[in-house]
Amino acid sequence: MIKIDNITKSFGTNLVLPDVTAEIKQGEIVCLIGPSGSGKSTVLRCINGLEAYDSGSITVDGIKVDSKASSSIRDIRRRVSMVFQRFNLFPHRTVLENVVEGPIFVKHIAPDRARVYGRELLDRVGLADKHNAYPAQLSGGQQQRVAIARALAMEPEAILFDEPTSALDPELVGEVLDVIKSLAQDGMTMVIVTHEMTFAKAVSDRTLFLEKGRILEQGPSREILSNPSNERMQDFLRRVEHH
Repeated sequence: MIKIDNITKSFGTNLVLPDVTAEIKQGEIVCLIGPSGSGKSTVLRCINGLEAYDSGSITVDGIKVDSKASSSIRDIRRRVSMVFQRFNLFPHRTVLENVVEGPIFVKHIAPDRARVYGRELLDRVGLADKHNAYPAQLSGGQQQRVAIARALAMEPEAILFDEPTSALDPELVGEVLDVIKSLAQDGMTMVIVTHEMTFAKAVSDRTLFLEKGRILEQGPSREILSNPSNERMQDFLRRVEHH
């Protein structure tokens, strides 16, 4: 469903992605792990057209991701939603208004219909009583669940998660991971940048380990997270476990 073919990406003179190739099948859950600055989030942003890659190609359902072609990017973002580390909710809009904004203004769904569906999604993520609240009135975990409901409102074929729990207090992490687990059980295609190794092992089909913008190891999550063959990945997992 998502094909990344030899992409490179630089920020000025800093080569962030020297050469990345990967494929994500429909219904597959793939975790990207690695140290800070290894290029994980940049890969996600290139898939969604938030960053323009320098060379190579990315396709989603056969459509090339081209950040210079606005019609192509609109099409990609209808198919692939993204959940950010910092929620990125509109502070001046209610929870329900945040969720229905995309369906109404991008997909041109009738407002009444969008609001009914939005309430269903908020109920699904455990926020049935927060429809009329504003983001500032919610905990971080609740805001991130609103962000997931907003992503689902576009009825995407895949969702990209960029460290969805890293901005949360530890006691709030579980409520967000539980929602992502429920999406996994429903067969949603997902690419997840995460530092939650136990979660990655339990939920994802495959894990890719990045270091300095290169994939050093990849394979079935339970296999490579339990017994990695790459020495750098072994060291990384030891450090994460110790922390």
